[in-house]
This record gives sequence, C-alpha cells and structure tokens, in this order.
Amino acid sequence: MDTIASLFSFITTPVSWIIVQFHKLYGAIFGPDTGWAWGLSIVSLVVLIRICLIPLFVKQIKSMRNMQALQPKMKAIQERYKNDRQRQSEEMMKLYKETGTNPLSSCLPILAQSPFFFALYYVLSKIASGDVVGVINEPLLASARQAHIFGAPLAAKFTDSPEKVQALDASLTDVRVVTAIMIILMSASQFYTQRQLMQKNVDLTVKTPYMQQQKMLMYIFPVIFAVMGINFPVGVLVYWLTTNVWTMGQQMYVINQNPTPGSKAQDQYLTRLLKSATQRGEIGSRRRRKVVQAVVAKGSDRNDNERKFITGLAKAGFAAQADGSIVKSETVETEAEGGTTRRQQPKRQSKSQRQSTTAQQPTGKAAEDESGSDDTESKPSLRKDSSQSAKSKQPRANSGRQQPKSGQRKGPQRPKHPSSKK
Repeated sequence: MDTIASLFSFITTPVSWIIVQFHKLYGAIFGPDTGWAWGLSIVSLVVLIRICLIPLFVKQIKSMRNMQALQPKMKAIQERYKNDRQRQSEEMMKLYKETGTNPLSSCLPILAQSPFFFALYYVLSKIASGDVVGVINEPLLASARQAHIFGAPLAAKFTDSPEKVQALDASLTDVRVVTAIMIILMSASQFYTQRQLMQKNVDLTVKTPYMQQQKMLMYIFPVIFAVMGINFPVGVLVYWLTTNVWTMGQQMYVINQNPTPGSKAQDQYLTRLLKSATQRGEIGSRRRRKVVQAVVAKGSDRNDNERKFITGLAKAGFAAQADGSIVKSETVETEAEGGTTRRQQPKRQSKSQRQSTTAQQPTGKAAEDESGSDDTESKPSLRKDSSQSAKSKQPRANSGRQQPKSGQRKGPQRPKHPSSKK
C-alpha cells in the first residue's frame, strides 16, 4: 500500500494544502490540536472532492442505465456469435458506438477520487512516521500527531504494534475498538448502498447476467473493504467512511427523484406523483412535468408502472398532456397504452329481470293494433303474403303418422316391444 501511495505523491502537496486550510478554520473553533479540527478537515476534503465529482456521478448514472437497457441486445449478440469471439467483440463495440454508451463510465467516480485517497494515505503515513510532507511543516506535524478521534490517533492502524501506538500517546485497545467500529460502519454503508441499488433501482422485468454480477458485487465489495480496512490509518478510515455515507445519500436522492424506468423505485415515485397531482389538480414543478411529458411521449411503449400512472389519472378525472401538464377530462377510464376510450360492456341481466322486460313488451296482436288501420290498408299484399307463408308453415295432415308427444323424438317412432306395457 505504501508503494502504491508513493506513486501518487505528486498530488500530496494539493491534498495537504487543502487539509491545512480547513484545519485553520476548524482550529479556530475547536482548538488546533484537537481531533475535531483534524477530523473535520478530512471530512471537508471528502465533501469538496465529491462536489467536484458530481458531473462524473451523473455520467455514471446515465452509463449504468444505458448498460441495463442494452443487456437484452448484448445477450442476443452473445447467443448469436457464441462461437466467434472476435465477431462478438466487434458487434459489442458497434452497439456501444451506436448508443453512445461507455462501459467504463460507471467506474469514473472511483477512478477520479483514487489519487486523492492514496495521497491522503501517503500524508497520514508520513505523519505517523514523523516526517514532513507537502505543506505540513514541523508545528503542524506535531499538532496532527497529538490529534485523537475518540482516543485513537489519526495515523494509527488496527495492525499497529503496542510500541508504535504508545509512541503516538494512545492505548492499543482504544485504537482497535475505534478502527473496528469504523471498518464495520464503512462496510455496512457500502453494502446498503449497493443493496438499495439492486432492490429498488433496477428494471425487474429484465433478467440478465449483469444483474447477477451486481448482486455478487453487493456481497464481495464490503468484504474487500473490511479486509483492507485493518491496514488503513484512522484518518483514511474517516475519509472512506465519509465518502461511503456521501455515496449512500446521493444514491438515495437519485433513486427517489430520478428512478430507473421499470424499477420498484419508479413505481413508488409515480405513486407519490399521482397522489400529489390528483390532490392539487396540477403538476407543480418543472422536473415533474418533464417526467409526465416523457411518460406521455412513450405511448404504447410504456411499462407497467407508467400505464398504472396514466390509468390512475384517468380514474381521478384527469388526462396527461404532451407538455407534461394535466387537465380535467370527462373520460373515466382510458386505455393505458393508446389513450382511447374503453368501451363499456352492457351489464348482464338476471333471469327475473329478463322475464319482467319480456312481460312489459306488447304482444304481436297488440303491436299490430297499435300500428293503425292506415298501415293495414296501405300494405294489403304484405298481409296476404304473410298469411300464405303462415299457412305453408302449418304441418300437413298425415293420417298414418301420429304427432310426437312432448319429450318424444321427432320422426318415425320405434315399435314398442310386445312385453312392454302400453
């Protein structure tokens, strides 16, 4: 670790300068030799770095979503060219180029802050050994060596020997208890950040190997950080715990305000948006109007969460517009995909209702009388034709054949057996 940190020694001067500037501010409040002054200086360094990395974080989120959307196509390419690795790689690169996706973009924030991490590790290692580093001179070095966080010096490690810890004016028990608690918190925050990403902000309708890889990383990363944490100084643990907490809060904000389409977080977001819109009768903020505008523009390509949102608006008597606003609508229910009015099926009547309706209708004789004598006189030929057709429908007399009784089969009957009773 010391060898790796020495490779980033070129950035130790800017990192040490930032820490000294924050130390001047907090030292005037809490005292220059206190752990609060030096600890808050490290925390402020993390916050400053993460603010500068926000554009990279936004790019990371977009890249991860593009990768999730491309997983079905990538899987199809792998199945199609499973025996030709070169053609498979060419088609993958072509797909990335067409969609403007960079697989390495998801690692940009980690790669960008790694020089600051190793530079801070190098500075704290020099403080522990009593060497001047960067802009930290002898008085500042003595002040940093006296600073303790809950009894543990900034430069102490979990694996340090009792003699080295005593040289820093601390006890081995305090150092190991503080470092163990910080390592547990660091690993737990890393696990929770990855877990909420997998459970809430992933499109559950797409099952791909990418999701299995992310699930494995959810358990592997905390273990890696826990093993590496025993070799980190207390000041580096403060840095890493702070950046994990920042990442967790940043991830929670993104999940709640800009969730992945098709995810559980999107369902919760659209449910909150539907409740707010139906109560107020309008879409308040511009950002929410953009969300509704994107849902309307999808048309028949909406996912289940978006169809549920459009249907909920329609049931409440509202209709979403192309500009992201909502207006009152007379339509009660609309098709979730096309937006057309759903045809209402007539209610099925019971047997008693059908009988009462039939009884209320006039009989053929009554209806004929109500039609009036004028219609009868004007259409004598029709009456005559109808009477002739009625006569033709009467069964012809057949003396040798009896009419079948109710319940008997039509046509010639079988002769009864002599032994049967008549």
